[in-house]
Amino acid sequence: MRKAQNSMMTSCSVRSLLVPALSLLVAVGMGSGVRAEQKPSSMAASEMPAEFKNIGITENLGSQLDLSLMFKNEKGESVPLSSFYDGTHPVVISLVYYSCPGLCNFHLNGVIDALKTVDWSAGDKFQYLAISFDPKEGPELAVKKKESYMKVYARPGTEDGWHFLTSDADTIKKLTEQVGFRYAWNKEAEEWAHASAAVVTTPQGKISRYLHGITFDQRTFKLALSEATNGQIGSFVDKMVWYCFKYDPHQSKYTLYAFRIMQVGGALIILILAAFMTPVWIRARREHMALKK
Repeated sequence: MRKAQNSMMTSCSVRSLLVPALSLLVAVGMGSGVRAEQKPSSMAASEMPAEFKNIGITENLGSQLDLSLMFKNEKGESVPLSSFYDGTHPVVISLVYYSCPGLCNFHLNGVIDALKTVDWSAGDKFQYLAISFDPKEGPELAVKKKESYMKVYARPGTEDGWHFLTSDADTIKKLTEQVGFRYAWNKEAEEWAHASAAVVTTPQGKISRYLHGITFDQRTFKLALSEATNGQIGSFVDKMVWYCFKYDPHQSKYTLYAFRIMQVGGALIILILAAFMTPVWIRARREHMALKK
């Protein structure tokens, strides 16, 4: 009997707690509904203006750039894209615009910060191109941008490895389409809406790797440059490091590749065994020849 009474009391207690709680939730829900009606939203949070839906980067890995496209360097000289490709060294391209108030500066700062820690210098192991996608910008902005970043890079004699380029609308359209770079003008903010990536290309002008974002680590940059030349630049150690790493597009960086490590490990074991067994084999061979005599 007492158990039944306790059960009933417990049930009543739970109901007595649940009823006010549910009433509070309903009141809150109704209150939020009233507020929603008072301040209607013209656009859902997940929606965006139609002109911004296609902004981004499509990775056209392996695509060949048109090296005949003409640009103006920071000196105002007209030069073809081919002038930066020598068939030996990779070329890194950043599509930016020099009057950008935010993202482009963050990207260029990230590139400079990463390359400052790499023991390879621009102009020696690779070329770097910052190309403005704003056709209204010209050499006068490009030269100022280069001067400021050369001070940050702080490696005298490397100026010939850094290039800040501009061009006309048709040329920019062709290059951005080849790279897969999509952007749009934001009328309200009066600035370009765009994504951010450093595009690593081979010495022949083919797209090898996209390094997305505004911050980069020196290992990722170095491995991407080495990969673009199939390990042909750098020391033996650099080549082996590149061979043992594989690019992970989900993390936008290179990670250890277990199969290649096993291959290298197996090769090293064979070499060690060969080095150990060869003297033994030679000694046994000599003893055998001596017995024959």
